[in-house]
Amino acid sequence: MKHFKGILLLVLCLTVLTACGKNSGTNDNKEQGPTAAGSNDITATITVTPTVQAPENTVTPEAAKEKIDINIGALKGPTAIGMVQVMDLADQGKTANHYNFTVSGTPDEISAGLAKGDLDIAAVPSNLAAVLYNKTQGKIKLAGINTLGVLYIVETGDTIHSVEDLKGKTIYSSGFGATPQYTLNYLLNAYGIDPEKDVTIEYKTEHTEVAAVLSSSDNAIAMLPQPFVTTVMMSNDKARIALDVADEWDKVSKDGSSVVTGVVVVRDEFLQNNKEAFDAFMDEYSASVDFVNSDVPEASALVEKYDIFKAAVAKKAIPDCNITLIRGEDMKTKLSGYLTALFNQNPESVGGKLPDDGFYYMQ
Repeated sequence: MKHFKGILLLVLCLTVLTACGKNSGTNDNKEQGPTAAGSNDITATITVTPTVQAPENTVTPEAAKEKIDINIGALKGPTAIGMVQVMDLADQGKTANHYNFTVSGTPDEISAGLAKGDLDIAAVPSNLAAVLYNKTQGKIKLAGINTLGVLYIVETGDTIHSVEDLKGKTIYSSGFGATPQYTLNYLLNAYGIDPEKDVTIEYKTEHTEVAAVLSSSDNAIAMLPQPFVTTVMMSNDKARIALDVADEWDKVSKDGSSVVTGVVVVRDEFLQNNKEAFDAFMDEYSASVDFVNSDVPEASALVEKYDIFKAAVAKKAIPDCNITLIRGEDMKTKLSGYLTALFNQNPESVGGKLPDDGFYYMQ
């Protein structure tokens, strides 16, 4: 009997050792169930927790979105400068979508592209945006102001230090029947100077003609936009900026308006179908504007790369080009007042009537 009990005890011990041996072979992802102290059970309960591994090359919903093609137009001038970093990043394939840029020499090319649907987004003169909105019955939306005032009173003498000093003088300018004329008239009237009686304004067909007058005279006064101002000053050390037209406007503005040279517009149909893509572009555009204003040398190189201006001219002109990107209520306040000033002088300059609230895309 004692011999039989000894055999039975040996079998039971071997059984326990076998169970423990199986346990010791489990990996870190297996947890052994607890055994109550003092229990007579000799078997162990084993609980296995499966390991869930993420599939390789997981694509997030954002990354899965397919890039779309967006056609963008701009003019050779200050209104295109703020876009140059976006142009460069697009060429490198680093933008949210595929951007196809067209830099045109005349506003007519941009207008035709928007009307035909060949362009989705464009940088245009501010009054042209209003004209297009009216002519297309609201198919063009204003998304932002990209250029404030670029007009300056320049002289080769030293007689003009305030707007009042222009009284009795001869002023050379271009832009007859367009925004430069209406802007100058508004400014003179605001300071109590009658444009038809108190000054002589000689309008030239081209900016280059006005620049030539300054270059050939020791005592000439002219109104010119950038970058022609910089071009004149680079070739004539007697030329100086006497007045910033935008600054003088702001001093007398009672409605919060400003001189607005350029804006960015978008076709309403494109906007309605691609709002997220358009908003992404505007964010990239805003970053580009910051880059242009903070790194003028690099921005100037890109301005020449995309055949807008020569880098040497751009480097000197950019600080005076008032490159910006203003959206929302501030955009509406600054532009609506400016368009009203143009409308009061010539309704056709804004398309026959002032744009209603549907004109403004309030992102």
